[in-house]
Amino acid sequence: MTEEQSRLVEQARASLDAAMLLQQAGHHGFAASRAYYAMFYVAEALLLGKGLSFSKHAAVQAAFGTHFIKTGLVEAGYHQALIRAMTVRHAGDYGGPGSVTPGEAQEQIDRAQEFLSLAERMLRTD
Repeated sequence: MTEEQSRLVEQARASLDAAMLLQQAGHHGFAASRAYYAMFYVAEALLLGKGLSFSKHAAVQAAFGTHFIKTGLVEAGYHQALIRAMTVRHAGDYGGPGSVTPGEAQEQIDRAQEFLSLAERMLRTD
């Protein structure tokens, strides 16, 4: 794992920690948003391993699908989760109070934990 990949994975962990704290405090929209960023940072770290870097969220999502899902390196559910998480993030960031339910936020937090586990498996240096 490169230094930049390591930084992104640490950023993902911090975002997940923040998501859990926000969820406990009842800030479900913001929790979902931080969970999305945890997934996004993992996707960026994995793409960096292929020498790819993008400035737009949609480009990261598309490249993740192309280079990891279509090739069979990662299960399709991860790509679907990343796309869904961005939709929920938009609701949380722009939809106002109550636009993300506690259950929706928890689902995003659970998916973010799965993304971190994926990063640990795929970026492991033995």
